[in-house]
Amino acid sequence: MSQVPLKCLVVDDEPQLLDALRRVLESSGYEVLVAPSGVAALEVLGQLDPTDVPLVISDIRMPEMDGFTLLRRIRERWPDIAVVMVTAVTEVDVAVACLKLGALDYILKPFQIEEVSARAEQALDKRRLILENRDYQEHLADKVQQQARRIEELYLEGVQTLVEALEAKDAYTSGHSSRVAVYSSRIAHQMSMDEKDVRLIELGAELHDVGKIGVRESILMKPGKLEPHEYEHLMEHTVIGARILEPLLKKFPQILSVVRSHHERLDGAGLPDRLKGDAIPIHTRVVTVADSFDAMTSARPYRPALDALDAIAELQRCRGSQFDPEAVAAFMQAYPDGNDLPISTPRKVRRSLPDGVATNEARPGST
Repeated sequence: MSQVPLKCLVVDDEPQLLDALRRVLESSGYEVLVAPSGVAALEVLGQLDPTDVPLVISDIRMPEMDGFTLLRRIRERWPDIAVVMVTAVTEVDVAVACLKLGALDYILKPFQIEEVSARAEQALDKRRLILENRDYQEHLADKVQQQARRIEELYLEGVQTLVEALEAKDAYTSGHSSRVAVYSSRIAHQMSMDEKDVRLIELGAELHDVGKIGVRESILMKPGKLEPHEYEHLMEHTVIGARILEPLLKKFPQILSVVRSHHERLDGAGLPDRLKGDAIPIHTRVVTVADSFDAMTSARPYRPALDALDAIAELQRCRGSQFDPEAVAAFMQAYPDGNDLPISTPRKVRRSLPDGVATNEARPGST
């Protein structure tokens, strides 16, 4: 007996994009309904049994009723429908706001065919888990906790994929986050940190530059020195990254702190919050050393890579003012002769969130 295809409603005011999404989803086995506007989408849903349409994919920028309003209406009337928003890279703040309103995912334009199908499946997987949580929460508390964990993992996997896509676009930063995670892990182990804290540090290091999705590519790839206003825009990636991750990582302020505060300095001259000394959590101070070393020993559009020994000398010169002395010492202990530096980019590892909370508390700035 053949399986009945799932219905998906696609909403977009651009006929070409609407047709492209329809064809992609039909080739993946969906029965696709289309609507040229948010108003038309509500009319379609109102005529059907809400359980018949488990998935809506909608553009954000539309006349008459934008995707933001459509999302709110769907969440009010049909909260069990999974909604995926389609947005341009420059609309990241809007996409994050949609996630907070209840969208389960977003697709960046221009998109790849495989990405559309994958995000649709992922959103339906999240929807299924949410519904299962609702059904079992009163009777199977342990099962609910496992399913909630899986939702977090799916969200995290989406963010990790975003980090990989960002680095893949730039040969200069390819593998940067993976190397920073390895350096940070070695430093943390040398400092005899709890294994749970080490895992938080590794994950924070892996995600620390995710906010660069909101930085103009012309600035990221500029071959010369940045102007003050350009540098200020670049540094916004710390706040953007923390904002993207905050819905997922409320229970893990240590990771949020790494993402937001990895450009802070011990002397209070860093960004974005001018934190000073111990106000910068130890997890962040560890990643700052690792991030700075890898940045110095990697080629950039505006300068060649520094020799590893020169980079180590810079860490030592700036310890106490920019870098935590204990973290610098731990880096030196982890790589005592420097001959094996810089490391090669390691094989990609998908890290997961640790259970519970870490032993050392963090105090990141407001996100």
